[in-house]
Amino acid sequence: MTPSPQPLTLKVAAGDEELVISPERLIVAGYTAKDERAVAEHIAELARIGVPPPPSVPAFYELDPRLLTTEALIDVSGPSTSGEVEPVVIRHRGRHFLAVGSDHTDRDLERADIAASKAACPKPIGDRVVEIGADLAALDWDRLAADSAVDGRPYQGGSIAALRHPAELMRLLGGVAGDLVLFCGTLPLLNATFVYGASWQMSLAFPGGPTLTHAYENKQRSV
Repeated sequence: MTPSPQPLTLKVAAGDEELVISPERLIVAGYTAKDERAVAEHIAELARIGVPPPPSVPAFYELDPRLLTTEALIDVSGPSTSGEVEPVVIRHRGRHFLAVGSDHTDRDLERADIAASKAACPKPIGDRVVEIGADLAALDWDRLAADSAVDGRPYQGGSIAALRHPAELMRLLGGVAGDLVLFCGTLPLLNATFVYGASWQMSLAFPGGPTLTHAYENKQRSV
């Protein structure tokens, strides 16, 4: 029998509520930009490191929920891994919450198998979330902004209005039931070049506050 995911404890912004979640599913969505040109640019970024184009746009990768972590240190399998900021939707007992996370990925493995490259690395998320409510479509998505930095240098930044609304992603998934975590896609890299750094900082800002943040370091595990 496969062991259950380790529960994660999250704090809801604008209050003192704590959530203890053990999601049944973890789904990472890729190539989620609304603009077909932006999608092509992201595919081109990946092509520069030898990654083939996806079989569909958007693409959905189902991973083991045990990859989720709120820790500030993650172990990775090799030197060529990198993170990227993502808005993360959490559905827990019929309620929706938004977090900030990083789709940390093994870029060497990505050349051969995208799904395996994502499964090779933990998926860090911040432990502070904002409640959306039961109706995911009510989220004012286009006013949110995200950014990331690696080793203290700006890496990504901008409005997430360019990404498909998570309600649309859920619809495209085809009525997925139960508690889940959905990574909703990312922004282009500022310099269009992957950086294999050690220290990552992520933020997701709501107009007028709050700003969700998470920082972590990655360490290559011993063989």
